[in-house]
Amino acid sequence: MEALNESARFNFSLPHNFGKRPTDWALSVILVIILLTIMLSLGCTMEFSKIKVHFRKPKGLAIALMAQYGIMPLTAFALGKVFQLNNVEALAILICGCSPGGNLSNVFTLAIKGDMNLSIVMTTCSTFFALGMMPLLLYIYSRGIYDGTLKDKVPYGSIMISLILILIPCTIGIILKSKRPQYVRYVTKGGMILLLLCSVAVVVLSVLNVGKSILFVMTPPLLATSSLMPFIGFLLGYVLSALFRLNRQCRRTVSMETGCQNIQLCSTILNVTFPPEVIGPLFFFPLLYMIFQLGEGLLLIAIFRCYEKIKPSKNKTKMIYKADATEETIPTALGNGTHKGEACPPCTA
Repeated sequence: MEALNESARFNFSLPHNFGKRPTDWALSVILVIILLTIMLSLGCTMEFSKIKVHFRKPKGLAIALMAQYGIMPLTAFALGKVFQLNNVEALAILICGCSPGGNLSNVFTLAIKGDMNLSIVMTTCSTFFALGMMPLLLYIYSRGIYDGTLKDKVPYGSIMISLILILIPCTIGIILKSKRPQYVRYVTKGGMILLLLCSVAVVVLSVLNVGKSILFVMTPPLLATSSLMPFIGFLLGYVLSALFRLNRQCRRTVSMETGCQNIQLCSTILNVTFPPEVIGPLFFFPLLYMIFQLGEGLLLIAIFRCYEKIKPSKNKTKMIYKADATEETIPTALGNGTHKGEACPPCTA
């Protein structure tokens, strides 16, 4: 079954020397800086003792991996069938669904007050398991979609680089928090400023590199697929963790980890698997997916923050109750002969 280019009617072609231009290299360098900054800052919020708990009692980790490699590939395959996508479109979505969890989930977990230790552990483990799970899942789900083999298309080198970029800065952040906690707030503040500056540069360079090319991939079926896929991941990740009775903090973490995919790995596989004249504008599908993933994640965070403000937490309720009880005991104490401003005499033998 030959994968035909359905984008020929658009007269689509990638920009000259796409991926090798100075702006492309600058974008890659800035993305690496952002990743290192995020992982270092998030490492400052973690503790070795709490990480060990997730490995000793791996219930939450096992459920998260089940959601990552069970829900997302099946969702991608089902959406391709529901919207009757052609072979190349269905395969592009499937590759995205079989990718491990992305680093964006760690930022979302921090914003939604999830379990950061579980989040980093799951991102690391899902990236490690991708070495075996991605070839297996792509072999199972791509049968009937793509006649070629995808076994040799999995970017093992990129996966190992992702592991290194996660583990090294996180470890430095954890050590910094345990050995030099006084410097943590300076690292997090500096990281936040650098992250904001780099984010602006990423937006500018992305517009310069991609331009109007992404508009070719914005067809109704692909828009519907790329919007539903992260939403289903967020929803079913939370439902699955709730069924196994994880606490609410872990549920939010699993939800974020399930809905966020590693877009860089997906782009790498698409670039290696198909030549530009075959894949056409679908080369930009991971970018479209990332836009919806980012927007829906921010929306969920906003809803959670509003819910927290509307509904007072149990801790605040307990504090109010204790304060009221203390105020009620003051008149009783005064009535027993202890007057305000009078010190109690010390006990003597």
